[in-house]
Amino acid sequence: MQALRYYLANKLSYREIEEMFAERNIHFDHSTLNRWVIKYAPQFEAIFRKTKRRVSGSWRMDETVLV
Repeated sequence: MQALRYYLANKLSYREIEEMFAERNIHFDHSTLNRWVIKYAPQFEAIFRKTKRRVSGSWRMDETVLV
């Protein structure tokens, strides 16, 4: 689950996450992580959408600078 969280929360590749966990002596293949993302990411999204705070319907922009 931690590897899946790293992938979803950060801009890391499957191979980078695989290497990070290998340093901690936890070994899995990057294709396994890909299967986990396909299987569990939609479930996580559904859970997070339920707990996510609503954003205000009103947006304001103070200053805009074009260079």
